[in-house]
Amino acid sequence: MDLSGRVAVVTGAGRGLGLAYATALGAAGASVVVNDADGAAAGAAVDAIVAAGGTAVAEAGAVGPSDVAERIVGRAVSTFGRLDALVTNAGILRDRMLWKMSDEEFDAVVDVHLRGTFTCVRAAVGQMRAQGGGGRVVVVGSPAGQRGNVGQTNYSAAKAAIVGMVRTWAMELGRASITVNAVVPVAATAMTATIPAFAPHVEAFERDGTPMPAWLRAGAGFGTPDDAAGLVVYLASAASADVTGQAIGVGGDKLSLWSHPTEVAAVYRDGGWSADDIATAWPTSLGTATQTVGVPVPADPGA
Repeated sequence: MDLSGRVAVVTGAGRGLGLAYATALGAAGASVVVNDADGAAAGAAVDAIVAAGGTAVAEAGAVGPSDVAERIVGRAVSTFGRLDALVTNAGILRDRMLWKMSDEEFDAVVDVHLRGTFTCVRAAVGQMRAQGGGGRVVVVGSPAGQRGNVGQTNYSAAKAAIVGMVRTWAMELGRASITVNAVVPVAATAMTATIPAFAPHVEAFERDGTPMPAWLRAGAGFGTPDDAAGLVVYLASAASADVTGQAIGVGGDKLSLWSHPTEVAAVYRDGGWSADDIATAWPTSLGTATQTVGVPVPADPGA
């Protein structure tokens, strides 16, 4: 995939998945603006991309505020003359059970993930529409946003809302030839290292590069950050011009397409439904199609 001549911004690209995305975009020929709240991490990422023969600059700042988003986009334009692709990866965690979660913990996660995605995409598409020629927006979702996850009210809500925005933006930006898609990655990162089933494998990978076992890579779709980077490069390329409004899962050996929420069952009654009517009908109608919640926990078949 050749992205020569294209300019990309990646937020939260100092480490983990964001670093993998920025590195892969740079290797494909794109000029990359590396954003991270940690300026040193952003600088180190730029050094690595340049050392590998790529082109990159750093723009530090914690996403969320509009001025940060505009500064990041402005850096792409002032340095490289345009902006063709945006990847909104920046995020934080403040996990807590609902009854213990503070306003500050809720707001902090929503501000970075949800507002940060909104402000960065708004700034980016303003530039893309002004320069013409279309563009690519890739936002980052999570299985927690698709299915929920214990202790992650703030994170799950933000990630679900991000995918909701994707569907709206895909409609709004279609006439400008700007595609908008969500990536739903599952990979060894600081975030997944807190999940007991993944923790020992993440630790072994980070400690000495031990490959993920086959049952994790295929069965659970869980791999390294690099395993998720190819999808981002594809979505930033001309090859994905007809792909928009989608939530696409990637991890390990697995590539998947998430469905949009849809009605799975319906029942009708002349005159409408009273509470008693619903109680009578539920067990043999909608009650037979209730949906599960939560991210399935993989089990080691050899354990």
